[in-house]
Amino acid sequence: MLLALARAKINLALEVRGRRPDGYHEIVTVLQSIELADVLTFAPAEGGLFLEVSGEPVPKANNLVLRAAECLRQATGYRGGAFIRLQKNIPVAAGLGGGSADAAATLVALNRLWRLGCPEEFLERLGAEIGVDIPFCLRGGTALGRGRGDELTSLPSLPALGVLLVKPFYGLATAAVYQEFDLHLHPPRYPAEEVTHWLYKGEWRLAVKSGGNMLEEVVFRRHPELRRLKEELLVAGAFYAGLSGTGPTLFALFPSWEEALDKAPVFAAQGWRVWVTTTARRGIRLFRGENDAATFTG
Repeated sequence: MLLALARAKINLALEVRGRRPDGYHEIVTVLQSIELADVLTFAPAEGGLFLEVSGEPVPKANNLVLRAAECLRQATGYRGGAFIRLQKNIPVAAGLGGGSADAAATLVALNRLWRLGCPEEFLERLGAEIGVDIPFCLRGGTALGRGRGDELTSLPSLPALGVLLVKPFYGLATAAVYQEFDLHLHPPRYPAEEVTHWLYKGEWRLAVKSGGNMLEEVVFRRHPELRRLKEELLVAGAFYAGLSGTGPTLFALFPSWEEALDKAPVFAAQGWRVWVTTTARRGIRLFRGENDAATFTG
């Protein structure tokens, strides 16, 4: 049996530079792994692929875990199956890449469980065919994403910062947010370039404070309560707060986990869903179960 931690992501910066011929948008983004993670277990099975889900509600249609498993089988010609359990901790339709993280963990774990020996580059290419955030979730850490967000360059890592996630009780559809974005003119902004510049200089505080998400105005126009929430997070002492992906989750960065934890009750009392976590230096972590113990396998 294998156990995998599938970590969520936030977008420190997100630029939208127009629509591509393939229907996707050309973006430049700085992606960051965080410790909030779904937990998946994998065991060999005869007769196909089986998935059991607990925790956060997940739509059964078009589930990325089963899609990733089936794509890996087809790409390699493997005929065996697997029983997969998913403990869903990352909220759905939240801008945190939870489904992509689960798919990435599935590719890594089944590659190991089925002894396929596929290289990382192969898994990244296969993942990009399933979802644009999957290559980053496979790689993890801090990275610059271009194209659809799947053309990656690893960046210098951030230190372990406290992350306060605050989310309303509704979700947002990625496609709907981008469609709304296309209806309006937007002044050019280049926060991803600034964040990247300062990370290479070793100035992580300046890097983080240079962040920005061009989709915020679209989301805030429809949901002004999120604009007010961002302002309140900054007043609470965060040195950066912003929308992750297409939202609706906002993240606030603090110098430590303890400081983020200290602020969480204020927002929970207002009726928001909150999580406290930290930045992470990798996306997927894999363990092997042996005699009820978990052994890290790389």
